Amino acid sequence: MLMLSCESSTLRVLVVDDHELTRLTLQLAFSCQKNIQVVGLASNGQEAIEMVKRYQPDVIVLDLQMPVMDGWSASGHIKAISPKTQILAYSSVEDANFHPNGMSNFDEFCKKDVPTTELIARVRELGDRAMNG
Repeated sequence: MLMLSCESSTLRVLVVDDHELTRLTLQLAFSCQKNIQVVGLASNGQEAIEMVKRYQPDVIVLDLQMPVMDGWSASGHIKAISPKTQILAYSSVEDANFHPNGMSNFDEFCKKDVPTTELIARVRELGDRAMNG
């Protein structure tokens, strides 16, 4: 019974970034954390949408500037198919909300130079919102 309650509280995270090293580094950082499971790695927004349908993550760490489909476009599609999924815009750009089309479907913004512990804390906060909100 205890095992079931632990499993149900595991935070499911999807990492989306076009740089392989960033994806793998984030996967490693999250995999060392208790109750966080990386359910998928995607290299662009189109892959992210497919993975959201397949894995239903609680939180997505989403790069903004990617080929095929950028994070701004992907976030709108993701929120349409999975409104409770929390999206953390993860980028080197100054303002995630600035986009020519004015689209903003992000729940939180985080610059890529943030300390790893702060990134993990933000993901946990978003996970709490996704699972309890």
